[in-house]
Amino acid sequence: MAESGASRVLVERLGRTAAGWVEEFGYYFALCAESLYWLVAGPFRHQPVRLGAAVAQMAAIGLSALPILVLLSFAIGVMLAIQGIHTLQQFGAETQVVLGIALSVTREFGPLITAILIAGRSGSALAARIGSMQINQEIDALRVMGIEPVRFLAAPVLLALLVMVPCLSFVADLAALAGGSVYCKLGLGLGYVPYWDAAVKFVDADDVYQGLLKSLVFALVIGLVGLSNGFNVTGGAEGVGRATTRAVVLAISYVVVFDMLFTYFLNR
Repeated sequence: MAESGASRVLVERLGRTAAGWVEEFGYYFALCAESLYWLVAGPFRHQPVRLGAAVAQMAAIGLSALPILVLLSFAIGVMLAIQGIHTLQQFGAETQVVLGIALSVTREFGPLITAILIAGRSGSALAARIGSMQINQEIDALRVMGIEPVRFLAAPVLLALLVMVPCLSFVADLAALAGGSVYCKLGLGLGYVPYWDAAVKFVDADDVYQGLLKSLVFALVIGLVGLSNGFNVTGGAEGVGRATTRAVVLAISYVVVFDMLFTYFLNR
């Protein structure tokens, strides 16, 4: 009887957890659909998404993150060159390190490091800002004034992310390739011009498009996770802290999972 009771409790917990995840993903879908609706239909309903707000978010998300993104991407390019040369030297093929760096950066590391940085930097700030507004009843005040919170708060953020994350990913690709070129010059004596010629030769448009497609999905994931956790904050200041932490953890986890799925299906 005790084992039967424990099994029932376990099944109930699993059921509640599954129902919670289904509800959360349903909220993501509804939030995405409503934001896209206001982006497209807002002008026809005389309630357009504020372009100024979207531009301000682009500056906060993109321009402010540019220095640290370039630095991190450059360092990743150097690390890829170090590991690539060390590994390929065992087979006498260290000159092929440019191929590994170019493909790894454009397909994987450029979009991934960009998404992780934006999730930690902008996703957390987004959840904290929306959560604070929710706690202070500012979102309810918007509804009272006849302003749709999703149009006013969510749609500009998603638009900014969809524009800036692919742009930042492309910058990250260039910075990482530059880091690889510096170490290849120091470690192999490979000149900058031959390095970039080889990188351009090895990388085709499909590799770049694959990374940009990933970055679009990552942008949507980061925005929806941050917004949903902010809109659903409860419990005062402590709840804002929990929502912020949860937004960062979930966004990075989803980004890694989606990256794995993209890699599996696009490289079969």
